[in-house]
Amino acid sequence: MIGVDIVSINRVEQFVKKFEQKALDRFLSKKEQKIAKKIETIAGFWAAKEAVSKALKCGIGERLSFLDIKIKKDKSNAPYFKLSKKAKKIFKIKNSSLSISHDNGFAIAVVVIFFKK
Repeated sequence: MIGVDIVSINRVEQFVKKFEQKALDRFLSKKEQKIAKKIETIAGFWAAKEAVSKALKCGIGERLSFLDIKIKKDKSNAPYFKLSKKAKKIFKIKNSSLSISHDNGFAIAVVVIFFKK
């Protein structure tokens, strides 16, 4: 399954300015907040979590929250995601790939997920 999301960096910036730390805590873990220092990265993480939820065919809501999806970086600084224990029980993922980019005021993320049979 494929999931894609695009978000205005300015929209995320306004959300963070308005609600400050509460905004970040709503959709980023403490570890993610340490990784995402710039607003472009924060917007990219938002788009990534939305893209994951779309690839899982559930969206962000009762079955899957923003905090059930953890965005991480590997040794070469490439993004990937992990699901919470609760979400892993629901969604049986075999393999996945995540790409995040930002340019010209937008952040976009694409996710490809292969499920276990």
